[in-house]
Amino acid sequence: MKILETTNIVPIIIVILIGLVILLVAISIRVVPQAHAFVVEKFGAYHKTLGTGIHFVFPFIFRISKRISLKEQVVDFDPQPVITKDNVTMQIDTVVFYEITDPKQFAYGVEHPELALEKLTATTLRNIIGEIELDATLTSRDLINTKMRTILDEATDPWGIKVNRVELKNILPPKDIRDAMEKQMRAERERREQILRAEGEKRAAILNAEGIKEAQVLKAEGEKQAKILAAEAEREALIKEAEGKSEAILKIKEAEAQGIELVKKAGADKAVLTLKAYEALVETAKGQATKLIIPSEIQGMAGLVSAISETAEKTKNSK
Repeated sequence: MKILETTNIVPIIIVILIGLVILLVAISIRVVPQAHAFVVEKFGAYHKTLGTGIHFVFPFIFRISKRISLKEQVVDFDPQPVITKDNVTMQIDTVVFYEITDPKQFAYGVEHPELALEKLTATTLRNIIGEIELDATLTSRDLINTKMRTILDEATDPWGIKVNRVELKNILPPKDIRDAMEKQMRAERERREQILRAEGEKRAAILNAEGIKEAQVLKAEGEKQAKILAAEAEREALIKEAEGKSEAILKIKEAEAQGIELVKKAGADKAVLTLKAYEALVETAKGQATKLIIPSEIQGMAGLVSAISETAEKTKNSK
C-alpha cells in the first residue's frame, strides 16, 4: 500500500519541478526595448548594462535595478529669480535638452539626477546673469545659452548626462522696468516714424523739384523746336514764293519771247513794230507815272502819224 502511494507522488513532484523550471525561465527572460538600457546588479552590486534585445537574468541572484531611456529628454524648469550686475531682479525660466550617454554613471553618479540638473541650472544661471547688465541680458540670449550649455555639459559629465542645448524661455523684468522699456520703445518707434516721414517728404520734394525741372526743360525744348519748325516753315514759304515768282517771270518772258518769235515769223516791218511800241507807250501812260521817256523811233513815228492826219484833214476840207 505504501509502495503504491510513493509511486503516485513522484509524478506529481516531477510536474511541480517542471512547472517551477518553466516559471523560473519565464521570469528570467528580459526584453530591452529600442533606445533603452537596463542596469543589472548582482547581490546588490553593479554587474552589467543590458542593451536592446532579449536577455536572461536569473532571479534571486541578479536584479534589474534601473530602467533608463536613452532618448533625448526635455526638462522645463520653473522661473528662477536672478539679479543682474546693475541690481535688477528678474524672473528667468530655462529649458534644457539632454540625453543619457552612460547608464551606469546615471544610475550611481548622483541621487535624483533631474533635481540635481535643475539646481545646477539655477545656480549657473545666477552666476552668468550676475556678471552682465539688464540690457545685455535682454539682447544676449545666444551668448547666455552657449555659456550655460558649456558649463552644464561639463558639470553633468560625471553623471552620464550630455547637455545638448539650453534655452532661456522667458525673461521677465519687474513691472516698472517693463513700463519704462515700453515707453522707451514707443518713443523709439515714434522717432523712427518721424524720421521715415521726414525722409518721405524730402524724397517727395526732390522728386517734385526734379519733375518741375524736367517739365521746364521739356517746355523749353518744345518752344525751341516750335520756333525751329516755324522758321523752317517760313523759310519754305519764302522759297516757294520766290520759286513761284521766278516761275511767273519765266512764264512771262517765255510768252514775250514766243510773241516776238511769232511777229518775226509774220514778217512785221519796222513801222508795225514801232506802232506796237507806241501802243505799249500809251498803255504805260495810263498809269500814275509823271514822267515818260519816249524813244526817238517812236517820236518820229508820232510825227509821221501827225503829218498823215493833217493831210487827210486838208483833203476832206477841199472837197
